[in-house]
Amino acid sequence: MNNSHPKISVIVPIFNREAYLAETLKSIVTQSVSPDEVIVVDDGSTDGGGAIAQSFPLVRYYYQPNQGAAVARNQGIQLATGDFFAFLDSDDRWMADKLAQQLTAFAANPNLDMVLGHVRQFYSPDLDETARRRIQIPREIIPGYHIGTMLIYRKAFSRVGWFETNLQQGEFVSWYLRAFDADLQIAMLPEVVMERRIHQTNLGRNPDLNRSDYARILKASLDRRRGSGKISSSSENREKPEPVPPAL
Repeated sequence: MNNSHPKISVIVPIFNREAYLAETLKSIVTQSVSPDEVIVVDDGSTDGGGAIAQSFPLVRYYYQPNQGAAVARNQGIQLATGDFFAFLDSDDRWMADKLAQQLTAFAANPNLDMVLGHVRQFYSPDLDETARRRIQIPREIIPGYHIGTMLIYRKAFSRVGWFETNLQQGEFVSWYLRAFDADLQIAMLPEVVMERRIHQTNLGRNPDLNRSDYARILKASLDRRRGSGKISSSSENREKPEPVPPAL
């Protein structure tokens, strides 16, 4: 355990990701600044992911019946003991100095609540050429409005609240807009802190469902801002557009 910084809890929900999980967890436990605990919440997997997770000494493993990633993340938060929360999906991976760079940003600006970073996407080696042609991923790095890039103070997370469990997609976008509406101080590092894996399963996301959830998320944010007096009906069209994270 590294006691030279506030305690960091990393939360990883898993559901049938045994092919990628070891690589994901290795990218966490080999950070240049070690997290203090890694909480893996198994959301009802039927593969060997649970055994892989439990083979890592730093991991605290928790099993629950399948209820979705948002419920799994919320469960991990309840189990976490850290001053900071970080999250990573079970098919992605961090750069080796992700946590170190973000802690440096917090040290340089004590007013920050949350630090994000940039993302590089990559094709998983098991994805065949036909599947690769179905989607074009950016060759350059992009701002990481993604849960896997975030490091946030526990107290700041509590100001925003739990991840919504009624959304089939977009729960982090919804949470991020709530954080923005709550005036959290957010920094975006220019460096790549996470690599997002493109593979067969995450190519199957439903674009119609995505649009439906995103429309509800944006309406909820506008309603909050009207209710708080941040915008009014007469000035709404003159306001800057909502800071909507891109769908990764």
